[in-house]
Amino acid sequence: MKDKAEVRRAIIEASGTVFSRFGYKKTTMEDIAKTFDMGKSSLYYYFNSKEEIFKAVVVYEAELLKKELRTVLTTTQNPRRRLKNYILVRMQTLRKLSNYYNAVFSEDLSHFDFIEKIRQKYDSEEIQTLKWILDEGTKMEVFKVENTELAATAISTAMKGLEIPLFWKNKDPDLESRLDDLLLILFYGIMHR
Repeated sequence: MKDKAEVRRAIIEASGTVFSRFGYKKTTMEDIAKTFDMGKSSLYYYFNSKEEIFKAVVVYEAELLKKELRTVLTTTQNPRRRLKNYILVRMQTLRKLSNYYNAVFSEDLSHFDFIEKIRQKYDSEEIQTLKWILDEGTKMEVFKVENTELAATAISTAMKGLEIPLFWKNKDPDLESRLDDLLLILFYGIMHR
């Protein structure tokens, strides 16, 4: 017999699929219970509400994203390659983690207090990570950046701006090729040299 923590985790994973398919508003506790093959009343033993399940799904997906990004940061030493891999893995992982992506970027869910806290934490962590990559690259004389915080903010903003066309307009874009073009602009600008 599974313990409560194992069942909760299984519910979270199954619920992620349901929320991805129907969205937060249209998903019901009954939909989640059916997916997990249990009665709705049994679901309330593990979670008090749909909001609590959604929050658990978003936190779970956030941890998956962090794990993927930590791997990139620890396995790549070249700063240019590290930055490219960070952006690439971030985009690819966010595409898979639609609940986390929607929670962080959708205005429809901004009425949840926990969403705003997640957004602020996400933005802060991302800018600090990018700043660290840029600082390391500057120390190694790979990058020439005077204000790494400003540059990190600009890169973070550029990534967010690319998400809509990359995720919604093109179902399977050549993300790495587009990323190479973006990095050329970021690294070398648009001026003829």
